[in-house]
Amino acid sequence: MKTSQEIGKPISRLEGKLKVTGEAKYAGEYNVADLVHGYIVNSSITKGKIINIGESEAAAVPGVVAIISHKNRTKLPWFDMLFADMDAPPGTPFKPLYDEKIKYNSQPIALVIAETFETARYAASLLKVNYEEAPFETELTAHLAEARDPKKGMATAIKPLPPSDKGDFETAYNEASAQYEGEFFHGPEHHNPLELFATTTIYEGKGKLTVYDKTQGTSNCQLYIANVFGLHYNDVRVLSPFVGGGFGSGLRPQYQLFLCVMASLMLKRNVRVTMDRTQMFSFGHRPQTIQKTKFGANTDGIVTAINHTAIAETSQFEDYTEVVVNWANMLYPAQNTALDYKLVPLDVFTPMDMRAPGGSTAMHAIEATMDELSYQLNMDPLQLQLLNYSEIDASSGKPYSSKELKQCYIQGAEKFGWEQRPSKPRATKRGNRLVGTGMSTGIWDVIALPAKAKAKFSKDGKLKVTSAVTDIGTGTKTIMTQIAADSFAVALEHVTFDHGDSDMPMAPIQGGSYTTGVVGSAVKAACIALQKKLFKKAKKLKDSPLSGLKITDVVFKNGAIYAKEDFNKCINYKDIVAADGKNWIAASKSNIPNLLELKNYTRAAHSAAFVEVEVDEELGVINVTRAVTAVAAGKIINPKTARSQILGGMIWGISKALREETMTDHNLGKYMNTNLGEYHIPVHADIHELDVIFVEEKDEIINELGSKGVGEIGLASMAPAIANAIYHATGKRINKFPIHLDDIIL
Repeated sequence: MKTSQEIGKPISRLEGKLKVTGEAKYAGEYNVADLVHGYIVNSSITKGKIINIGESEAAAVPGVVAIISHKNRTKLPWFDMLFADMDAPPGTPFKPLYDEKIKYNSQPIALVIAETFETARYAASLLKVNYEEAPFETELTAHLAEARDPKKGMATAIKPLPPSDKGDFETAYNEASAQYEGEFFHGPEHHNPLELFATTTIYEGKGKLTVYDKTQGTSNCQLYIANVFGLHYNDVRVLSPFVGGGFGSGLRPQYQLFLCVMASLMLKRNVRVTMDRTQMFSFGHRPQTIQKTKFGANTDGIVTAINHTAIAETSQFEDYTEVVVNWANMLYPAQNTALDYKLVPLDVFTPMDMRAPGGSTAMHAIEATMDELSYQLNMDPLQLQLLNYSEIDASSGKPYSSKELKQCYIQGAEKFGWEQRPSKPRATKRGNRLVGTGMSTGIWDVIALPAKAKAKFSKDGKLKVTSAVTDIGTGTKTIMTQIAADSFAVALEHVTFDHGDSDMPMAPIQGGSYTTGVVGSAVKAACIALQKKLFKKAKKLKDSPLSGLKITDVVFKNGAIYAKEDFNKCINYKDIVAADGKNWIAASKSNIPNLLELKNYTRAAHSAAFVEVEVDEELGVINVTRAVTAVAAGKIINPKTARSQILGGMIWGISKALREETMTDHNLGKYMNTNLGEYHIPVHADIHELDVIFVEEKDEIINELGSKGVGEIGLASMAPAIANAIYHATGKRINKFPIHLDDIIL
């Protein structure tokens, strides 16, 4: 008897129609009775304190309900608990409206509440704020001498600090036949998901709240609200069934959530607070980072010495860290290494995870350095990668749980036509355009975390699985439905997966490319637990054909339990539920990673990107004409949604290398291009021939599904490949992102 396998099918997103027809509701779109609107007022200075807020003119506007600032906000517990926010770095979390002190430019300083959004926005413009300014520092390069080691905290368990030095780097580097020493600069970048950050808080009375929030973690926001406002967890419900993009911006609760909940509790009314696009630049960002590399290789091309240092910005109140310098020795097994990572506290908001945090920054420095070594050795860059390929993570001495990176190189190169590449830079032209090709490796950690799911089967033959996990547009709902269908042995059309509700079983924040493996394993565990429960009940039925059998004596197929020895002996799932006299039979199960086994392996997804660029020799305009990314990420649950994720990462790689840049006026301590007109990202005309290859990779160690996730790995390798292709086209090694046309022509 053959059972349909849903895992591995390229199924379109199940919620797609709701989104394209406008039926899907986001956090700022729910129809709520008796709703008032809040508009946030942000500071116009970078550092200092508020002397006075003149409210009379704003308060006189008809329809204004309240103006909330540090002067009249409610008293709060302000719990600085270790678990107040699942994604909080070491330090003291920022407290909106806590006091008169200004810590960074565009800090929220007041909330105007009115009967309509337009009224609140207009009244907010009438507030008269007097400040006393203080000196500030926002420029990383001016304070490198003050860099210090990061504080350690729980965050370093997921974001490990650099391993200790090993061997004798200086001697190995000095004796190397090929050497390259480079310095790389990456400026700040800001998240700009399509959906603005919004919160709708429904006041249920007696301290109970229902909150619709744009977030990547409903359980995390529930925890945050309860701790900050001193509420019982069961009295706080956070929902986020649809999220219009996250990319890391919704991992931490943002300040509009705090302000909306506070206003609702103070006024005992339903409140909505929505940020505008400019305010999306007032919290979190990919941090300014300066990296230095010194790699050495022998005449055979074996990398013998790796030195990678990074200095990044953080805020004055938290130590945000990224994994930047750890990757090179994970990929290239040099026995002599010196790695260092430091922070410079500046008068900015705490940086925040942004798709492939640390990895996308690091790989530019690492892969440009490797590319440079290949030219010094008169060796093809791909050949150099293959010579230094290792099944062992040299930084820890551990084997990989699986690693098909070599096949990424081979299959990606073949698809791209790498063998036709001329070895010398500036060797190919099309008209007035220089043509170059480049490649790069990518790597991203596989993180193991606990999660829980609930599965219940109805007497009408429907399976419903629930988890608090969000779907930030990656296809989570679809792939969880596929996992449930296969795990429970029923057809896909009989399965629903509900999510994005803190009342559902706990799930970690959605990020780090771990959701498929972590929550998917919990979904599978819950379905199997429910099958076992059904089997026990089936055996107890009168004249049961399964009586006396053990679970090892049966198979679960097509919504029924069959005796292995005789498939005529079977019972349908729905008949078991009906006989039980209930509408549902349910089971919950947690996915608890086997950390004792996992600690013996390095777990990572890998990729190899191959890129062609054209560079206008006179104008310096750069165009990515075609690219291929080959990915090894374990079991691919849904090739269609996974391919979409990789394509999105590749497009972001184009953005990172050539477009995306937050401009800062350090005289003002202020971001200047806080809009999508001046914060440049690729448009349709910038995107040409992109292709994705998924290399077959089996991993029985990482989780129950053998899936590694694909959210970050497509970005990690793309931008460095573009930089290397530009060098091949022009002969210019440009070690800063984004690469401007004046970098080419000057």
